[in-house]
Amino acid sequence: MKTTYKNRYGDIFTYELQEDGNILWSGEFKYCRFGMPNDYTRAYEEYCKDYSHSQSLMPLTQFKSAVHEYDDETHQYFYDKYVRMVDCLRDKISMIDPSGGPYLSIGMDMGSFDKAFKGMIIEDFKVHKDGYLIITEKLWH
Repeated sequence: MKTTYKNRYGDIFTYELQEDGNILWSGEFKYCRFGMPNDYTRAYEEYCKDYSHSQSLMPLTQFKSAVHEYDDETHQYFYDKYVRMVDCLRDKISMIDPSGGPYLSIGMDMGSFDKAFKGMIIEDFKVHKDGYLIITEKLWH
């Protein structure tokens, strides 16, 4: 199955279902933004070391949000020491946004492009010679 998408600049993108259930995304990616996910490992390990004596350590999921909280009055992050330790996973793509669209990111349902893709949630992106391979969670089986 193959479907096309025309963005606001008239660029055509195609989405072709592969035998393994992933989707090949082809088109013009000349002007494009990319996002890479954060890696909280180093920051969280340091936080745990610093607060090991505390009985109320934040779980990692809570820490991921709290570390980015900002105090508008002091103009500082509440966890300034740790926010500086949040690294970037440079070898992983979490978002692709060609100029003019479409914006795609991990967690989105590909059903917005074609109802045949409904329930196929983006799990990852892999570089492909023809564009990008959209790795999907197989929720539609």
